[in-house]
Amino acid sequence: MNVSNLPAAFEAAMQAQLGDEFPAFVAALREPTPVSIRINPRKPAFKTEGLATVPWCTEGIYLPERPVFTLDPAFQAGAYYVQEASSMLLAEAMRQTVKTNYPIRALDLCAAPGGKSTLMASTLHPDSLLVCNEVIRTRVPVLRENIEKWGYPNVVVANHDPEDFKALTGFFDLVMVDAPCSGEGLFRKDPEAMREWSPDSVQLCAGRQKRILTAAAPLIDEGGVLIYSTCTYNDSENTENLQWLTEHGFECIPLSLPAAWQIVEKTVGKAVGYQCYPHRVKGEGFFISVFRKKAADYQTSKQPPRGFKNLKPLRPRETGQVKSFLTDEQAFSYWQKPNQDVMAIPKALEKDLILLDAALHNKGFGLDMGLFKGNDFIPSHSLALSTAIRADVAGVDLSREEALHYFKKENLVLDESVRGWIVARYEGLNLGWLKGIGNRVNNYLPKDWRIRMDIKEYS
Repeated sequence: MNVSNLPAAFEAAMQAQLGDEFPAFVAALREPTPVSIRINPRKPAFKTEGLATVPWCTEGIYLPERPVFTLDPAFQAGAYYVQEASSMLLAEAMRQTVKTNYPIRALDLCAAPGGKSTLMASTLHPDSLLVCNEVIRTRVPVLRENIEKWGYPNVVVANHDPEDFKALTGFFDLVMVDAPCSGEGLFRKDPEAMREWSPDSVQLCAGRQKRILTAAAPLIDEGGVLIYSTCTYNDSENTENLQWLTEHGFECIPLSLPAAWQIVEKTVGKAVGYQCYPHRVKGEGFFISVFRKKAADYQTSKQPPRGFKNLKPLRPRETGQVKSFLTDEQAFSYWQKPNQDVMAIPKALEKDLILLDAALHNKGFGLDMGLFKGNDFIPSHSLALSTAIRADVAGVDLSREEALHYFKKENLVLDESVRGWIVARYEGLNLGWLKGIGNRVNNYLPKDWRIRMDIKEYS
């Protein structure tokens, strides 16, 4: 990064904020961006021997250099997520403030591309309901893809403005607001964020953040938790919003962070937030604070809906064929959409999902299993990547080169003749479906997931 191009107003603000530490901050911006990933704890182990760990996240790992993630079959299979290390501080914040040993209702209100959503999914009890919402429609596909790769059946993807959640007042035990911000903490990682920065953009973001918090606050039940974060440094987007929350029915929950982590505690009134700076931590700029809802401010008077709006139970004969793919087939109920897609819904979440179905229009929930064409069942890509699929489903192990050709959506020739549906695997990780027709197999990777890079120099 060319630090001589720092916006003058930003440079002046950071000099005032950091004082004697400002030269070290600028020097850190000249250094390469650290590379970190977070392991999926429910998929076969990613090899981490000899790699440094992120102090505040059990599954966080630093890599010595940045590989071509697109051409790593383990990445495509959802074995890990590429996530900036400072933002993994959410894991420690949840560990200290959220009861993760029993099911809760959680909402990631500003979810795309999915880093914090997948972290929340890994941290929460597996029978929790997690709604991952993104307001910008064009960002929903990448969120959905990352959620599908992660493979947890208790996660919902929604596309709504925060104000559309009014019907779910008091519904959630945890709301995460990783607010859209001016991106000051990403200047080293994303120079475009620096070029787009201005004092006016900071104020615009601060106003947008208060609007989001205004919509988020009523959604939390009494005693529930709100986590607020940004990837920026300035008080307008950080501590001033904390002050606003303490004036609107929330009390701040302090965190206990080891001094060795070098995370700066920032206090305003009765609230405290935690700031990561790149010259202090091995990561980018990040700010986080946690609050508890002091009292309920809603009344429930509406009769709950009796069932799903547009789903019908799957016929028993077809149910028997579908549920055989799942490890715990009794933990799900089986349904069909109007377009004939088959879904498996965790029984533990049925009542909550019925309420969600009535309240939101643009959402997808349940595990997409596939669809029937005549008597033939065509399994979905989501099913192959799901952590709910049986480990002994028929499959074939691919080499890395074969796996890359699979992700190029090329048909493969196997040494052994196979017929019917089989899972393509790489080092124990499911990649997707193949259908055997003798020595040749057809590749059923979704077209949108196809790798477009030239793999010759990497294979």
